[in-house]
Amino acid sequence: MTILPEMFPGPLGVSLIGAALDKGTWALQTIDIRDFADNKHRSVDDTPAGGGPGMVMRADVVGRAVDAALEKSPEAPLVYLSPRGAPLTQSRVRQLAEGAGATLLCGRFEGLDERVIDAREIEEISIGDFVLAGGEIAACVLIEACVRLLPGVIGDADSLTQESFEDGLLEYPHYTRPREWADLKIPDVLLSGDHKKIAEWRHRQAEKITKERRPDLWDQRKK
Repeated sequence: MTILPEMFPGPLGVSLIGAALDKGTWALQTIDIRDFADNKHRSVDDTPAGGGPGMVMRADVVGRAVDAALEKSPEAPLVYLSPRGAPLTQSRVRQLAEGAGATLLCGRFEGLDERVIDAREIEEISIGDFVLAGGEIAACVLIEACVRLLPGVIGDADSLTQESFEDGLLEYPHYTRPREWADLKIPDVLLSGDHKKIAEWRHRQAEKITKERRPDLWDQRKK
């Protein structure tokens, strides 16, 4: 659900995600929130109650769009992309990918009338501690994260189990040819052919990077 349906599929229509869309591995339907407006200007927003800057998306207009979406996909969880939402995690992505899809609501302006969120029990999800002009790009992020986990989308399925967040750690460093570049060499252990030592090295590197860059993840992993 969006007031800018022309933004989709956008980046979701190219590369592996786009190929999977063309094959029917996943599907995307956009609902134009403006179609549920009740005036000739197709207005979806109004001034905030209590005063303040900007405009707020109206409960009655968005509510009608939400209800129409729920009729089409009653089993799909309803998600509002919002900077105040719970952080999007790989575990939540996997839950959504394994479920009945998702119905995503993209906000604009100052946000959405709180009554819609309360009345329809909408889950709020954030893709990071920053603010975008609207929820469409955030929706693309969530969709791509989910679609790449669907069977057949990624060529090497094993790569999905050896990436950041799958075991509570950030991913280890990667290298490829040439063997030496900018006076930097590929670590000898990766060229040793000893798979046990390689696995141990990668695990130590993943732990080191996680401790340095995401101490919050490291602390959570130790609990």
